[in-house]
Parts: sequence; C-alpha cells; structure tokens
Amino acid sequence: MNQTLEKLSPVAFLLARVVVGYMFLLHGTAKFFEFPVSMTGGNGSVEIFSLYGFAAILEIVGGILIALGLFTRPTAFLLSGQMAYAYFGVHATAETLFQPMLNKGELAAMYSLFFLVLVFTGAGKLSLDQKLFGKN
Repeated sequence: MNQTLEKLSPVAFLLARVVVGYMFLLHGTAKFFEFPVSMTGGNGSVEIFSLYGFAAILEIVGGILIALGLFTRPTAFLLSGQMAYAYFGVHATAETLFQPMLNKGELAAMYSLFFLVLVFTGAGKLSLDQKLFGKN
C-alpha cells in the first residue's frame, strides 16, 4: 500500500499544484474581467494601476506559472508574500489576528502557506521546471 501511495505522490502533487494555480488565477480574472464573478459588486473591473490591479496581475500570471510548474520557487515566493500581506495588511486586525474565519482571511492564509511550501519543495517531478531545467 505504501509503495502504491509513493508512486502516486507526484500525481497528487501535480493535481494539488494545478488546482491551486487555477483557483488563484480565477481571483485575478474576477478582478479584471469580472469572470467568473464580480469582485467590485458589478461596477466594473479594477484599475490596472492600483493595488488591486497589481494583485490581479500577480494572480493571473502567478496562477498560470504555478499550474504549469514553471519558475515555481520564485513565483511561489512572491505569491506567498502577496497573500501574507493580504492576510496581515487587509484582513487581520489586532482583535482578529488569530481568528481567520472572523476576519475572512482564511483563504489568504492558506494560499500563503501553500505557496511557502512550494518555495521549499519546488514544483515536483511532473512540472515544466523538471522538464526544461532538470530541477523541481
């Protein structure tokens, strides 16, 4: 049983990386294109030269790179920092610092930690980093 799980671990890691990258990408498309949902309450997309516009660019480009497993470590480093800022700078207050469900920062915290793991592990065996550069 353990050998089967070991053999499947690269596939499971690939699946997790692709799904998280895709979901992160959707946050950027929601900000710019209001797809799949409006992030602005239906009043149009965010300004490109704003904090939210910069975040959307990171989410779109970063989500694609994470899903592909390309330039994973530096991309994950930037995205982990972005999501740490989102949690501590946008969601958390002194009263709700350790209450992510109350401050609605749960997703930002989880993204930040997932990307931080990618900084240390790389993209895995089934990635473009491995294919193109021989490293994961």
